[in-house]
Amino acid sequence: MNENDKPQDEAAEAELKGVPEEFLKDSPGDDADGEKREAVGKERGEDLSEVIAQLKNDLEAARQDVLYAKADTQNVRRRMEKDIQDARNYAATGFARDILSVADNLARAVQAIPESLREDDKMKGLVTGIEATQRELEKVFRSHGIERVPSVGLPLDPNRHQAMMEVPTDEHEPGTVVQEMQSGWMIRDRLLRPAMVGVAKKPD
Repeated sequence: MNENDKPQDEAAEAELKGVPEEFLKDSPGDDADGEKREAVGKERGEDLSEVIAQLKNDLEAARQDVLYAKADTQNVRRRMEKDIQDARNYAATGFARDILSVADNLARAVQAIPESLREDDKMKGLVTGIEATQRELEKVFRSHGIERVPSVGLPLDPNRHQAMMEVPTDEHEPGTVVQEMQSGWMIRDRLLRPAMVGVAKKPD
């Protein structure tokens, strides 16, 4: 220690001789304030953790909502695309159903032409024209996805055939279509009109 410092230390000690000892110790308030600050910091840390957890939950919920909305949008788009495609595929349904009677009458006219008339030179042009009209009508039908329902020789299909009578016969298995009274028609995979048919059964 420096010789010059001794008088200063002695003066300081002299001044402190009259101060109570409890005032010379560290103030208890300092520790309390420190603990308080520590508690506040800890509380704030806990609050921040809760906020972060809540934000994570909200983010996950928002993500799920977006996924659900995206799925719903895709479903709506698919339904709209299917509706548009169906509208294109089956746009001719009403017209085709109405014109089937014309096709029936034309087919009856062709079937009713006797062979002698077909050989008549004067009538050959008329017969040829009627048959050509029938072929052209069926060609137009096919271009729109409209086709006859197969029937004769096939097992009865309730989804395509309407049984009008039973025909006793040993030549076909029971349930086989052996006669067609009226042709059936499909438009693509939809039934326009069932075929009216006679179905084989075992003779009594």
